[in-house]
Amino acid sequence: MKSLFSNIKGDAFGGLTAGIVALPLALAFGVSSGLGPSAGLYGAIFIGFFAALFGGTSTQISGPTAPMTAVSMVVISGLIATYNGDVEAALPAILTIFLLAGVFQIGLGAAGLGKYIKYIPYPVISGFMTAIGLMILITQILPAIGYYPKEDSEFIATLVEPAKQNLLEKTIQEDVEEGTLTLTNFSATIDEVGSLDEKDIEEEAKALAASESSGVIGAINSMPRAIQKINYLELILSLVTILIIFGFKRITTAVPSTLVALLAVSGVAYGFGLDYRPIQEIPSGFPEINFAIFTNFSWSSISPYILTALSLSFLGAIDSLLTSVIADNMTKTKHNPNRELIGQGIGNSIAAFFGGIPGAGATIRTVVNINAGGKSKLSGMIAGILLLVVLLALGEVASQIPAAVLAGILITVGIGVMDYKGLKAIPKMPKFEVVIMLLVMVLSIFWNLVYAVGIGLVLASLIFMKKMGEVTASLSRVDSFKGLLATKPEEEEAWSDELNIDDALRKKLFIKHLHGPVFFGFTSELHEMAKQIPDTASVIIIRMDLVPYIDQTGVYALEDIIFDLTTNGKQVSIIGLQEQPDYLMRKIDIIPDLIPEDLLFDDFKSCVAAIVER
Repeated sequence: MKSLFSNIKGDAFGGLTAGIVALPLALAFGVSSGLGPSAGLYGAIFIGFFAALFGGTSTQISGPTAPMTAVSMVVISGLIATYNGDVEAALPAILTIFLLAGVFQIGLGAAGLGKYIKYIPYPVISGFMTAIGLMILITQILPAIGYYPKEDSEFIATLVEPAKQNLLEKTIQEDVEEGTLTLTNFSATIDEVGSLDEKDIEEEAKALAASESSGVIGAINSMPRAIQKINYLELILSLVTILIIFGFKRITTAVPSTLVALLAVSGVAYGFGLDYRPIQEIPSGFPEINFAIFTNFSWSSISPYILTALSLSFLGAIDSLLTSVIADNMTKTKHNPNRELIGQGIGNSIAAFFGGIPGAGATIRTVVNINAGGKSKLSGMIAGILLLVVLLALGEVASQIPAAVLAGILITVGIGVMDYKGLKAIPKMPKFEVVIMLLVMVLSIFWNLVYAVGIGLVLASLIFMKKMGEVTASLSRVDSFKGLLATKPEEEEAWSDELNIDDALRKKLFIKHLHGPVFFGFTSELHEMAKQIPDTASVIIIRMDLVPYIDQTGVYALEDIIFDLTTNGKQVSIIGLQEQPDYLMRKIDIIPDLIPEDLLFDDFKSCVAAIVER
C-alpha cells in the first residue's frame, strides 16, 4: 500500500485532470453509441476505476474510446433493429454482448496472448483507424445540423405502410408462437391487425426512420433531406464548439480545450435561454445493476454477435496495449500486457452490468495523466471516482448540455483519430500494403468493421507469407559445390571442410547444401535438388548445418525425395541436423525408417570417414 500512496499528490492531480478530460468524451461517446450519455459516463466510471485497479499499466486511464464506440454502435443498432426499435427490450442482449467482450478479454490475458497483439500489421490498424474517424464524422453530421429522422414528419409519413407491414408480421408471428393462429380463428388475427392503433403505427414508423438513417449508409442516404431541414441554431452551436476545441489549443494546452468548449457553449446556450435540443436525461443516483442480462437472456438474440464480442475484446486489447506502450515510453517503465488485458476485461465486464458501453486504454487521457504527475494506479482510480461524483452531484446539470455540442466534440474526435501518417505515406508504401489499408477502410465504413479487419488480417498474413517465402527461398540455396561433377559458374563453392576429397570418392558423391528454413515456400527448390543428382552418384550427402527450422510441408517434401533416392539404391546421409528439424523428422519416422542413426553425422569429416570405411 505504501507504493500506491507514495505519489498521492501527483496521482490526485493527474487523476483529476484526466477525469475532467474524460467527462465530455464519455458523454459524447455515449450519445454516439445510441444508448445515451449515461451509458458513456457509466463506462468511463467503471472501466476507468477497475482497469486501473487490476491492470498492468500504472498510469493508464481507461474509458470509452472512438474505436470501441464505433464497433459498439454496430452491435447496438443491430440489436435495436432486431427488437423493432425498442431500446429497453434490446438492452439486456446488448449488455450481454459487452459482458462477453470483457470475459473474452480476461481470457486473452489469462492465456498469455497479450504479447502477440503487437504483430497486427500496420496497414490493417491504419485502415481501421481512418475508417473509424470517417464513420464518426459522417454519422455526426446529422445531429450537428440538428436533423433527427424520428422527428421528420414527412419522412415518417413515407414509412407508414412499411410500419403496418411490420406490425402485421409481428402480430402473425406472435400468434404462431402462442399457437393461436389456426384456420378457425384466422379471422380473429385479421381483425386484430385491422384494429392497429394509430399510435403504434406511428411509433413503428419512427423506429423504421431511425433504423434507416443509422450508420454510415443511413446517414448518407438521409443527407439530402437533412440539408433541406437544417436547424441553424444547432449548426452554429456545433461549429462554435469545433472552433473553440481547435482554437483554444493554440492558446494553451494546460486546460483541456474540449472541456472549455463544453462549458462555454453550453453555458451560453443555457444562460441565454436558447431553444436548443439538450442531450438525453442522465439518471440521478448510483447506477443500478441490470439484472435483465440474466433474467431476459436469449441465446438466439446474441448468437449472431458472438464474433463481434470477440472482435470487441481484440480491439480493446489493441487499443489498450498501444496506449500502454506510449505510457512506457513516457515514464521509462514496462507494462504487463497480460495483466493489462485482465484488468481491461474486468472493467468492461463490470461496466456492462451497470449499463456502460465498453472501452479501453485512452491515449490522450493517459498522456494528460502522466504530464499532470500521475505515476501509479491511484491516478486512474481517482479519475473514475471523479466521474462518479459528477454523476451523483451534477447529473441534472449535465442533462442540459446541448446535443449539438457533443456532436461538435465527436467531429473533432473523428478528425483526430484518423491515421494521417498512414495516409501521407500512401505514395511511398508498397502497393499491396496500400491495397490492404484502403480495403480495410472501405469495408469498415460501408460493410462491416469486424469482417473488414478479419479480411485485412488474412490478406496481410497471406502476402507476408508469400514475401517471406520468396525471400527465404532466395536464401535457401541447394546448388552442388563447384568441382564435383560439374563446373557451372552459378554453382556454389565447396565449403572449407569439403576441399580435400579423394578424386575417386568425389565421383561417387553428390553433396547438397541447404541454407535457411525449409518450409512450404521452398518445396519446389527441394524437388529441383533431386533432379540435379546424376546417375553416377551413389552417395548423397545433405548438409543441414544452416537449417534452423523445417515445417510439415518441408519435411514431407524431404521425405519424398529421400524415399525416391533410397528406392533407386542411393545412400543418403545427413550432416548437421539441428534440434527442431531433428525432432520433426523423428516424429514422422524419417529417422530411423529412411535415414538410419548411423547415417546421421555431426560434421563432414566423420561422414566421409564412414563412407570410406564402407
